[in-house]
Amino acid sequence: MYYVYHYPWCYYPYCWPVRLYGEADPSILTQSANESRQLMKDASKVLDKLAESEEFDAQLMDAAQQSNDEEVKRLIHSIGVNSEVEVHYNPDGLRIEFRTSIEDVNCCKLHIALRWR
Repeated sequence: MYYVYHYPWCYYPYCWPVRLYGEADPSILTQSANESRQLMKDASKVLDKLAESEEFDAQLMDAAQQSNDEEVKRLIHSIGVNSEVEVHYNPDGLRIEFRTSIEDVNCCKLHIALRWR
């Protein structure tokens, strides 16, 4: 015995509808790029200091091992960082997050992760 199957016609359009977007306004992207450049400069200062000074590295690691958050933040800010910085550390390394905002809206973040063990 044979069964007859009936499949309905597909009613998909042959061409997808065109999505209409407003005119592109690159001003926010430009501002974000400029703010990110500042974050990169701050990150570069921190990396240069960490690469050049073993004494500073030892102070930072010692403060982190003692869970002295205020001292770790003070040491990072003593380098001359202008951005908002959040520092996280564990026995294996250090993670630094640089943040900035435009008109009280978070726009840009830069994360750096470094190992020390």
